[in-house]
Amino acid sequence: MAGSLAVCAFSPLLRPLVSAKMVSGRGWRVAEDDSGQDFGKAEDPRLTSLDERLRQARDTEAARSGVKKQDTDRGYSQGNRVISALIGSLVGSALIGWLIDRWFGTAPWGLIVMLFLGIAVAFRQIIRIGGERPE
Repeated sequence: MAGSLAVCAFSPLLRPLVSAKMVSGRGWRVAEDDSGQDFGKAEDPRLTSLDERLRQARDTEAARSGVKKQDTDRGYSQGNRVISALIGSLVGSALIGWLIDRWFGTAPWGLIVMLFLGIAVAFRQIIRIGGERPE
């Protein structure tokens, strides 16, 4: 007990913890007049001001350096373009190959050749889309 009082005398950070007392039915209090900080009751105007200044500083720095806010829809849009290029190239080339086989009677060869060409076109488009700058 005497050791804890000695620590309390030399440590100003621990004084409020040791000197707190139980108020009947209201829990532990640092001071009886509610002068302690309670962040649940009201917003601190200093913190609100700091948040606003930080937001303004970030916006100013982003405008100065030319960095735009990231657009989450951009990646989604690129993904849709890749899928449509892959599906469109394969379906389109398979349809053209099937029509060539029907018209000229070259039964699986027109379809096979056109599918390989469709795969090559799809990969070329995917590489081109992937090489674009996402901004």
